[in-house]
Amino acid sequence: MHTLLVARTVRGLEPLVAEEVGHTVRRRHREVWFERQSPDPGVLELRTADDVLLPAAVAGGVGRAKTALDRLRALAAGVDAAAMVELKTAFGGSPLVKGVDVSASFLGRRAYNRYDMEDAVGGALAARLGVPYHSRRHGPPPPGTLSWRVSVEGDEAAIGLRIADRPLHRRPYKTRTVPGTLHPPVAAAMARLAGLEGARTVLDPCCGAGTTLIEARAYAPVVRCLGVDLSPSAVAAAVGNAGGGGIGWAVADAGRLPLPSGSVDRVLVNPPWERQVASGGSFGGFWRELRRVLAERGRVVALLPGPADPPGFEVRDAIAVSLMGRHAVIAVLSLAASRGRGR
Repeated sequence: MHTLLVARTVRGLEPLVAEEVGHTVRRRHREVWFERQSPDPGVLELRTADDVLLPAAVAGGVGRAKTALDRLRALAAGVDAAAMVELKTAFGGSPLVKGVDVSASFLGRRAYNRYDMEDAVGGALAARLGVPYHSRRHGPPPPGTLSWRVSVEGDEAAIGLRIADRPLHRRPYKTRTVPGTLHPPVAAAMARLAGLEGARTVLDPCCGAGTTLIEARAYAPVVRCLGVDLSPSAVAAAVGNAGGGGIGWAVADAGRLPLPSGSVDRVLVNPPWERQVASGGSFGGFWRELRRVLAERGRVVALLPGPADPPGFEVRDAIAVSLMGRHAVIAVLSLAASRGRGR
């Protein structure tokens, strides 16, 4: 039997998520709908998705006036919530039901806000299950609640139940963080774009808390990964997150890398944007140094604050993404044949 699922995504990563999940059924804003043989706990191993839900109800007629809340309430009241909990358990989720919480999102202006939507849906679902409803108006819900999501696009509403106890983007390994740390599904997307098959050495010259290389190792466990950062505290955070995962770490200047020329096959990097994190050391020579250490047929995948054409590189692909309200570009780069390696 096949079951319909919904992968929530960072805006812009929908095609990469669709590629990872395989056969897709439809797409909505930041959502990829797909089917899997039931049960399949492997859906909780998706790396480019922010979260995975089991759709419980879909209906139109959800307008912009406050009367839409009655429509949402009726839609939730019709959900067979107990059956959804059983399906969630079959896919690897916890069977515990201590309460209900709901998160909501919508596109366009409306006469109601997200909390109004959450309360309309959450109250009805909690009543169906005979458990308390915990409104997010009053802060995060307690542990052990069933997490539902309602999204409205146009006049269509969809209600879904999260399978895991927490969103997939909250990786268990990420116990330490630093300013400007990278969102794990974005790091996973960068690793996929890098084409790690056949690569021998992968470098992150601004490794921060180590997210990019930990995600790279998840895709290519045998590849040699090296992470450096000018900040000793960042490298310490990366070491703690990696937990001895076979990655080499060092405190070093990204503008003066302690590596031989042409020794790196892939570079994954989220360079300082001069916002949360300022550049330091000899960062002015960053791109020149990447040209030096990159192998002739190597590839750089960089998260940049906007469209860019770094000196000495050719842009092979560029994917626009939205991160916490800010626009960015994942750029796939190779050495420019006409400019050479340079120093």
